[in-house]
Amino acid sequence: MPRTIKILDTTLRDGEQSPGCSMKPAEKLEVARALERLRVDIIEAGFPASSPGDKDAVAAVTGQIKDCAVAALCRCRDSDIYAAWDALRNAAAPRLHVFLATSDLHMEKKLRMTRKQVLDSAADAVRYARKYCTDVQFSAEDATRSDRDFLCRVFEAAIAAGAATVNIADTVGYALPEELSALVRYVFENCKGIEGVTVAVHPHNDLGMATANALAGVSAGAGQAEVTLCGIGERAGNASLEETVMGLRTRQNALDASCRVETRHIYRSARLLQSIIGLQVQPNKPIIGKNAFAHEAGIHQHGVMADRLTYEIISPESVGIPQREMVLGKHSGRRAFEETVKSLGFTLDEGELQTVFNAFKALADKKKAVTDSDIEALIKDSGREAEGYYRLESFVINSGNTIDGTAILKLTVGQPAAESGQEASPLSPDALDSESSVTLVAFGDGPVDAAFKAVNSLAGEFTLKSYSLNAITDGGDALGEALVRIENGKGQYTGRGVSTDIIEASIKAYLNAVNKSL
Repeated sequence: MPRTIKILDTTLRDGEQSPGCSMKPAEKLEVARALERLRVDIIEAGFPASSPGDKDAVAAVTGQIKDCAVAALCRCRDSDIYAAWDALRNAAAPRLHVFLATSDLHMEKKLRMTRKQVLDSAADAVRYARKYCTDVQFSAEDATRSDRDFLCRVFEAAIAAGAATVNIADTVGYALPEELSALVRYVFENCKGIEGVTVAVHPHNDLGMATANALAGVSAGAGQAEVTLCGIGERAGNASLEETVMGLRTRQNALDASCRVETRHIYRSARLLQSIIGLQVQPNKPIIGKNAFAHEAGIHQHGVMADRLTYEIISPESVGIPQREMVLGKHSGRRAFEETVKSLGFTLDEGELQTVFNAFKALADKKKAVTDSDIEALIKDSGREAEGYYRLESFVINSGNTIDGTAILKLTVGQPAAESGQEASPLSPDALDSESSVTLVAFGDGPVDAAFKAVNSLAGEFTLKSYSLNAITDGGDALGEALVRIENGKGQYTGRGVSTDIIEASIKAYLNAVNKSL
């Protein structure tokens, strides 16, 4: 059976200390409830001696949380310890967490204490905390830069005084994973009484190795990992709860360890925290980032549709994400595109599908990602261009507030209707071979007016009765939809065009209407 690792979440204490991440008491309680749903083992709710507000917030959490232990942080001072206990006294499972730095650098520059003073202070604080609470944790701040033998002596003193957990804190994220695992093993081998307590690791992410260090500590025998939601915390943050927990779950056999966290609540909890503190995680953030379960490359999409395990070692459902996202972009293949078309409820024959796929590829070169709305618009628009007698090849527009608008259009002209009923202009389809190209130039009151006049020079005189533009999708690269209604002596005709360029959409709409007149 794999060992069960305790997860101590310090989002409400260490996480909240990071700039911009402070929370009101009611918000702390909301996050605490989310952590209880996740079934973390210990919630570190705050540092009561730091402020009356923090003490009240810790007390509020202890009154609500029943399914996991609640811890409060305190320095090795009687006043801190009593303030923490006063906030915790109604907890279903309280834990007093005392800490003191053990590195020579911290002892000399910050504490101005000798090694003996630190040793005695740690033991005295744990002994005093045990008067109030049987579950006492002692943390060695900056442990990874401490003298190993001295660290073991401090842990021995804390254990002798009644500590149930001793914590190796990589306070500045300095350790490499192999160094942290070696330190954990050294503590197990050289610290008297260590076999009767839990050894914890508290990694920070200054070098981007917090999660790796958490798992390295577990692999070396640590029984508790200290983490935060989304990895928030001082400076570059702490070990991420979602990464550490999913590392334990995914590599359980290799680590011979697991935890009790309900992973299906991970995404929901992370989103809650993000909304409370206004956090924007990067798209490629493991487990909870926007791209964590998104696939754009055609090879990846094909593989995932055949078998999830080809490119996903974690299922999105296991962390509470309803489904993976097939991002349609320039790297996507036809199979993923076809599946999207089917999921949108369209049934296209082979020729129609290829036409729309070609249009999609052209659009994907202009947009970072193509949405379902884009696909729908392409499907609805595809037949109009394919069947038109006049089709746009290219256009150049010149416009400004001191010059007339100029439009240069290059059109492909196909065969006319058998009985168009129109008198052929010099440039009409009757005067041209099938599939000929024509370049047209016209001036107008603006770019759209000039473009429409250029079309009229080829197709005959039409009067514009109405013209409108709409954005089909969101964002700066949204597809624009142009709608026109034109009139000649025989009737009125409507046209629609779609493009990321509103001028191109307008020209396509005008041509669509003209083609209907034929």
